[in-house]
Order: sequence, then C-alpha cells, then structure tokens
Amino acid sequence: MKLVKQRISIIVLAGMLLTGIFSSLCLAQIPGVPRGVPRSDVLVVVHPHGRVGMPDNFNLWAGWRWQGRGLHQFALSPLWTVDFTRGEILCQLARELPSYNKDFTEMTIKLRKGVYWNDGVPFTADDVVFTIELVKQIPELEYHGPIADFVKKVYKLDDYTVRVELKKPNSRFHYNFLERWSALRPMPKHIFEKVEDVATFKFNPPVGTGPYKLYDYDPAGFWTSWIRREDWDRSPTGILYGKPQPKYIVVRTYESKEMEVLAFLRNEVDLTSYLTPPAFKTIIEKSKTALTWRKEWPWIDIEHPCITGLTFNTAVYPYNIKDVRWALTLAIDIVDYNIIAAGLIAKVSPIHLTDSPAHRKAYYEPIEEWLKKFELDVSNGRKFKPYDPEVPFKLAKAAKERGYPVPEEPEAIRKLFGIGWWKYAPEIATKLLEKHGFYKDKKGKWHLPDGSPWKIQILTITAPGQASYLNGQAAAELWRRFGIDATLMPSEASSTLTDRGEFKVCTSWPATESWGAGIDLYKVFQPWHSRNIRPLGEVTMGHASRWSNPQLDKIIERMEKIDPLKEIELTRFLGIEGLKIAVEEMPGIPTYAYPTFTVNNTYHWTNWPSVENPYGIPLPCWPNLKYVLPFLQSTGR
Repeated sequence: MKLVKQRISIIVLAGMLLTGIFSSLCLAQIPGVPRGVPRSDVLVVVHPHGRVGMPDNFNLWAGWRWQGRGLHQFALSPLWTVDFTRGEILCQLARELPSYNKDFTEMTIKLRKGVYWNDGVPFTADDVVFTIELVKQIPELEYHGPIADFVKKVYKLDDYTVRVELKKPNSRFHYNFLERWSALRPMPKHIFEKVEDVATFKFNPPVGTGPYKLYDYDPAGFWTSWIRREDWDRSPTGILYGKPQPKYIVVRTYESKEMEVLAFLRNEVDLTSYLTPPAFKTIIEKSKTALTWRKEWPWIDIEHPCITGLTFNTAVYPYNIKDVRWALTLAIDIVDYNIIAAGLIAKVSPIHLTDSPAHRKAYYEPIEEWLKKFELDVSNGRKFKPYDPEVPFKLAKAAKERGYPVPEEPEAIRKLFGIGWWKYAPEIATKLLEKHGFYKDKKGKWHLPDGSPWKIQILTITAPGQASYLNGQAAAELWRRFGIDATLMPSEASSTLTDRGEFKVCTSWPATESWGAGIDLYKVFQPWHSRNIRPLGEVTMGHASRWSNPQLDKIIERMEKIDPLKEIELTRFLGIEGLKIAVEEMPGIPTYAYPTFTVNNTYHWTNWPSVENPYGIPLPCWPNLKYVLPFLQSTGR
C-alpha cells in the first residue's frame, strides 16, 4: 500500500512539474560548491544511504561512516578493486597482483610508484606496513579479526615492496585488501601516527590517494562536496585512466523520493540509483534525458553480485532454532514478495549466492538436482521438499499480467527470473513452529511458547529505495499475513546495532556477496567461520547472523590452503558443499540479486556506461565510480 501511495504522489508531483506549476522556480543553487561555478563543472550524485548520521566523521577504518557519500568513491584508493562488469581485478595502489610462497605463509605486495596523498606526501610501503600493524593492535578497527588472526609479521623490503608473514597458510589473505565494496585500504601513516585514540579519531578532513579531496559538507548530513585535486595525475585513477572530467562532485540525499524524482526531472541530478520501483518508473516515463542500463524492460542490470534478503540473529531466541528460520522462509510467497520489494524486476536466488552467469554454470546448475531432493524434517517422520522450480514461471505469469514483454522460452524465463525458490507453504511452516511449542490464538495471531505474542521488529536502514529497506518492507507484510506481529524498524544506527547483535531480524545481506569475478566463494563463507564470532554487545568480526558450523569451518580452512586459480575443481566442489550447509541451516533468507534501479541523466553529462557500452560500473555509491569519471563527456549545458 505504501508503494501505491508513493506511486500516486510521485506521478502527481511530476505532472505538476511538467505542466508548468513549478516553472516559476529557478534551478536550485547546488549546495557545497561556490556560487557562479558552471553547471557543466559539477556532477550531482544521489547518496542512496540516506542522511549521514556522523557528517564530520570520515574514519571508515573505525566502522561504518556512510562511505558512499564520496569517501571511498573519490577520496580513497585500495590496493586492488574488482570490476564485476568485466570480471576483472584492477590493480590500483598495487602495481600487480600479490605473490605467495609455496605454502601460502608469505605474501608480497609490489606498490605503484608516483602516487601521492592529497596533501602532497608520497604514498609508500610505510603506509601499508603501518596500516596492517595498527589494525592488528586495535580490536575496535575494521578487519582487526582476520589481520590479528593471520599476521605474524609485516615489513617493507624497499619503499615500494611489502612482505607479510602469516601465522598459518592462507592463499586468499589478500582478499582483505581487495575492494568490492569494502576493503582494508591503506591509511596515511603521517596522519594516523600522531593520533592518540584511532577508534574515535574523525579523520576530518580525509587525506586520501583518490583523485578528489573534501571541499565541504552539510552539518545536517544531507550533502558532501568534493573538488578534483590539482595533482589528480598523482592518484591511481589519474595515472591509469586520465583526468576525471567533473571539477566538483556533490553527493546528496533528499528528504523523500518525491523530491529526488523532481530534482532529476529538473536536471538537478546526474546520477541516481536504489530508487523505489514507482520512483524509477516515473523518471523513465517522464524524463527525455534519462538513461538506464538497458533501453527496454527490465531496464536494470540484473547481474549484481549482492544477494539481498533477511538475516537472523542466531545468537538469540527463537532464531537460534533452525526450524523457526525455515518456518519464516516458508511463510513467504516469493511472487508477492517480489512485487512488493522490486516490482517484479528481480532475479530470485534460493541459495546464498546470486544467479550470475559465472555462478550459474559453476554452482546453480550442479546444485539444482540436490535442491529438488532436499528435504526438511517436519514432525513425526514427515518429510517435505521445499524447493519449487516453478517459481520463475509464476513470476513470468505475474509480469505478463502487468503488461511486461516477458519471453516465452522456458530457459529465457529462468535466465530472467532465476531457476527457482522456496515453496509458499504456510501449513508446513505452522507444523515446524508447533513442534517447538509456538501456537496461534483464535484470532490467528502467533504466540511464543511462553504465551507472549510473537513480535518481530525488522531492523533496516532509513533509505526507502535501498533493497535492504524494501526486503524488510515485503517481509513484514507477508509475515503479518501469516499471523506474526511484524514491523519495519528503520534506524540511522542500523549498522552499529547490527554489528553489536542488538537485533533479532535485520535486512543486512543474508550472506556476504561474492566478488562477482571468478568462482571462488571464500569471501562468502569466511565471515561465517566460528573464529569471527564475538559475544552479543561486542562488534562482530564476521557475519551479522553470528552463525557458524563445524563442517563449514573445515571447508573454509581447506580453502585457505589451496590456490583457487590452479585447483579450480576443488574450489568449486568446496563451494557447492558450503552452499548446501548454508541452505540446510538457513541463517538468513536469500531472496534476490540486488536490482539496481539506476538512472543516469544525459542532460549535463553523457557517455555513461550501459549494456551497449559496459566499460564501468555507474553505481553512485560504489567505489568503482571514480574509474568512470575520466570517460564522462560534458554537454556544456
């Protein structure tokens, strides 16, 4: 109902704009840039994570700092980054991929020469050594867990070569520094070595090796602006790709999706994403300069590497019970869920991994027969096969009823909507819950075994267009239909609450996303290792679910001793076995690959990446956006 209301309000406002009611309004002054700056010098990007909760804090090594406000897109650089559109690893601060000794107990990093921090200090091996040593020492810092667990010693061989000695073999230790969204990025030693308390240090202004530096920010958290460095050619982006075209970049958020849509239609926004389906549809229908990844339905990129859904806190009752987690899964009608959350423009995933082209051949095709045979123990020896291979055809039917040009070929439908999902089986969900003492009252409302009403608050972020928010919205609606008092709880502190385990169900990804390049699933599994679990109230070193499994621990440890590029079949086998364990235990519910409702505006800037020209990733909050900037072309408007 909320989406219907939003759709109506957006259409009304867009109609008012286009019929001239707002014609008397001048284009708004762009915040965060000097007056008089030509619009052709400014790129305006919408920040999809909502208002920044700590506007003056840029220290992302100490936790979530709304890094999508431009911090990791424009100001910072990693050693390596992944480009999932091309399936490649891009060397940035490192000049080549790392090398290991034979038993994977030593890793050598060769750094790129000619890179400088934005305050004029050279970037060298000292920065990398300092970062690793500092993170190893301070538990409050991001990546402390794996760094403390594995690093025996780190030192420089020369100013541009670093050697890391490991306590035990790990052929994937460099994954900690490989950027997909997050990564352990090098700190500027000359800044942090003077800091007494690194965990509370605000790192303001941020000193980075990216092509831009901070220009200004809104104390209320609605915008952050960046200015191109005069020495942009001393950043990895400048060295590798050339001069970023916008002189200024403003990353801003709006108080409502209606305001965001109107700003786009007035050409005040150049790039937006993570829109609600109604907002997305209004923009592509009303704007003559809107450019989507695909020119026709389904418009968006459906091969995103992030698997969205719901995460259970398995350290708290009753979500520590596997049957409860499975009951909540079977209480979801995935067709209705897809309609509510994604407007039927999402590829469903029954396993904790997206159904991308590489994953389909390596994992989805081999595991589907197992999914069909997989059984749940309902009660008294009764078995139930929960997998439903007919789901993509049910989704196709619903899409056709809405007038979408759905293909007729079965394989094309499976490619578009996924291979299948879990059955909508409320009667089986009921049996699983009754087995543990849950019961429904005469009004059809569920109660916990102690007699209290079963209430679920689904913790999520405050940005309505984000898939995490929309997943929570859909889950709350469908669980209410099942008889649970489920509500959505948006919070600007959602990341902190999730990290500390102060939730029962949240909309963090049910599994860490894969790299989007290659078939190695170590990045997916490693956060589930038992060594990462911390007590409730402490920041977890692993996945938010605080779930682990002894068999999966062994798989992860086996992965650490092999080279995924050489032992491909063993890597794939371990991946399949790990995915089976995750399905059996269901620590979180995977629903669909992230549908990126991205729209570029060609009024001021052209040559955006698209399916016809996939040279980069045009997502506003992804760090890869910096690599798109040198290729944009100003229209001069």
